[in-house]
Amino acid sequence: MSDEQQVDVYPSMTVVKEFESDKADKIEPMQLGKRLKEIRMAHGLTLEEASKRTGLARSTLSKIENEQISPTFQAMQKLAGGLEIDIPQLFAPPKQLKATGRRDITRKEQGKPHPTTTYEHELLATQLTNKKMMPFKSKVRARAFEDYSDWIRHDGEEFLLVLDGEITFYSEFYEPVNLSEGDSVYYDANMGHMLTSVSEEDALILWVTAS
Repeated sequence: MSDEQQVDVYPSMTVVKEFESDKADKIEPMQLGKRLKEIRMAHGLTLEEASKRTGLARSTLSKIENEQISPTFQAMQKLAGGLEIDIPQLFAPPKQLKATGRRDITRKEQGKPHPTTTYEHELLATQLTNKKMMPFKSKVRARAFEDYSDWIRHDGEEFLLVLDGEITFYSEFYEPVNLSEGDSVYYDANMGHMLTSVSEEDALILWVTAS
C-alpha cells in the first residue's frame, strides 16, 4: 500500500500525553490506612468480609485503616493476598481525577467529511484537540477484499459498531465474520484488518479509535 493510500484510509489522531514536568503533585506523608480503606471499598468489601479474605481480625483491620497501628510485613502479605493485589499497591496513591470541562457536540450529519477510496468518513468531535479517542462514522464503500492493496494497521485499539447494513470484518488472525446492525467488535488495531459492505447499500458504522 502506498504512503498516500495509508494516509487516506484513516483520519489522523493526536493523543494527549501527561509529562512529569506538567504535574504539580506535592509529596505527601504516606497514609497506608487510608489507602487500605480505599482498596477495600473499591472491592465492595465490609471489614468483616475483608477479615475473612485476609485472615486478619476485624479489629486489626480497623486499627490499620484508622492509622492506630502499622501492619507488619506478614500482615501486608495477608492483605495483598486476600485483596488480590501486589504489596506495592498498598503504597501507591490513587490517581487524582481532574475534570477539565471539555465537551464537543456534533449535530447529525454535521461532522467533518473525510472521503477515501474505500470509506466515506464523517469525523466527530472535531473541535477538541489532543483527544484520547477519535470517534467517526463511516460508510463502507469497499465491496471486495481485492479493493484493498494491503491490510490496514495502525497503533492503538479500536471499537466498531454497525449502525446500518451489513459488513464482513476481515482480520489477519481470524476467519472473516459478518456483522449486522447492532453488532460490534473490539480489536487490536495493530492486527491487519479491513471491511467490506455486503448489504445492498453501503453499510454505515461507528468507529472509535484510541491509543
